[in-house]
Amino acid sequence: MLVMVGASASGKTEIAKILIKSYRFQKMVTYTTRPIRPDESDGVDYHFLTLDDFLLKQSRGEFIETVQYNGNLYGTAFSDTEDDKVLIVDPKGANVLHAKLGSDVVLFYLEADEHTRARRMKTRGDHLRDIQRRIEKDRDRFTKANLDHIDYVLDTNKASLKSLARTVYTLYTKHIKKTI
Repeated sequence: MLVMVGASASGKTEIAKILIKSYRFQKMVTYTTRPIRPDESDGVDYHFLTLDDFLLKQSRGEFIETVQYNGNLYGTAFSDTEDDKVLIVDPKGANVLHAKLGSDVVLFYLEADEHTRARRMKTRGDHLRDIQRRIEKDRDRFTKANLDHIDYVLDTNKASLKSLARTVYTLYTKHIKKTI
């Protein structure tokens, strides 16, 4: 399973979209209590759940990892973990996945400076107040020091999304072949 970790607007979602479209990866659709955005679809972007439904699944042990981020809960279902799926998580989720799945997880840490990330968030229409809040919250949370294991680090500041996706695909493929 390909796992990507990075701060808000580091390029994770856009790279994942290219991997899915051009390299036949599948998106691991995770669960969240976050409200659906206008450009999102339930079951495609996330499985959007009420807090009660999320907590019920959690109490049944259906999630391999869960996290609270920006006041919302997110979870990855055990039943969805498999090769050639792309998953985006925070450092805590990555640590749990690595601890439970070991070498079945190939972890990419995506780096981008705060100026680049703020520009990307502004371009996608995020409100200035939200941008500042995310930048501040992400400072301590999305660091390499918070990860128990990293397979690859990618700087997403200047490279194109297509070239980054190609790099991820190439490194992932080589990594999987080495572990077989």
